[in-house]
Amino acid sequence: MSTRLSEFIKANWGIILAGIIIGILAPLLQKLGNPAQTGLCIACFERDLAGALGFHRAEGGQYIRPEIIGLVLGSTLAALIFGEFKTRGGSGSMIRFFLGMFAMIGCLSFLGCPVGVLLRLGTGNLNAVPALLGIVCGIFIGIRFIKAGFFIGRSRKLSSTAGWIMPVFMIALFVFLFFDFRSNDWSAPFSSWLPPAAIHAPLFVSLAIGLIIGFFAQRTRFCAIGAFRDLIIVRNSHYMYGIIAMVVSSFLTNLLLGQVNIYFGSQEQGHSLTLFTYFWPFLGMVLAGLCFSLVEGCAARQLFLTGEGDSDAGFFILGMFAGAALTHNFGFIGRPVCAQVMDISSLGIGTIIIGLIFCITIGFTMRIKNGGGE
Repeated sequence: MSTRLSEFIKANWGIILAGIIIGILAPLLQKLGNPAQTGLCIACFERDLAGALGFHRAEGGQYIRPEIIGLVLGSTLAALIFGEFKTRGGSGSMIRFFLGMFAMIGCLSFLGCPVGVLLRLGTGNLNAVPALLGIVCGIFIGIRFIKAGFFIGRSRKLSSTAGWIMPVFMIALFVFLFFDFRSNDWSAPFSSWLPPAAIHAPLFVSLAIGLIIGFFAQRTRFCAIGAFRDLIIVRNSHYMYGIIAMVVSSFLTNLLLGQVNIYFGSQEQGHSLTLFTYFWPFLGMVLAGLCFSLVEGCAARQLFLTGEGDSDAGFFILGMFAGAALTHNFGFIGRPVCAQVMDISSLGIGTIIIGLIFCITIGFTMRIKNGGGE
């Protein structure tokens, strides 16, 4: 039975099933109370989690999202059941931290992480088209560096303790959320009274859906960045089937639930958008796509990897927390809401440029020659 299951998962039907599961459950989360247009966005939810821990105090951006906890623990459960929990790390950990930081800054400059962008497309938000094009441009640049020999470092086996840090941290977060542990009314974890963080599906529903998605995503190696990378590099469409299944199923589910609203631009009255308005957010998504491609995995994939015991992915996630803190503490964008095209401050524009310079610099300097060692 286990052999047949493994064969099914490795086949195209496995990744298609994972995409359908995400495409159905994410809109369902929205229907049950999560923020509109995605129901599930890793970057936005990690921003809320960073705010809940006090890393930033942006209004509407503070809540311990149970979905993040479920994604990690669901991956851990799958890895343990199928003997794939392997503690590893030491592969350019500091570089990964900064890549995670710049990836988050890029994501928050527009519509969120790759999965969030694709799910927004399933609601009819056509702003997802330029956002997705930006991500693909970043992936293409990253692929050029990888083909030229970019190598972030070789991971090695570590003590099992290192691999359990993130799963245990997620369990601790759930305990704090469920029991509302706080030293006083002014201490963390914080919980926003304003949307989008103030609106959320029931706790155990969110956790259960996160566990289900994390389990299937770990088994199928679901990754939005990997889908585009494999299609471009080796013309392998295996993972792309999962992405297509997710977008189609999310659109059909949203249509059934009455959550489709096709539009392009801003829904706010008096907020006109021009091509120039899109330029810097587009460049932010290029930065995000480049960062994700250099670590060979989207924001969701990094969470699944931490569930498998990959501490390097954990550094990337911590970097994303730092990126959320910098974005809001220094006012890179006007507000934490991910649903609209945002105004980016001059400091935010400068940081996106710095991030691109950082990625290009390590892309050119961290290379191996002739397929040799590090």
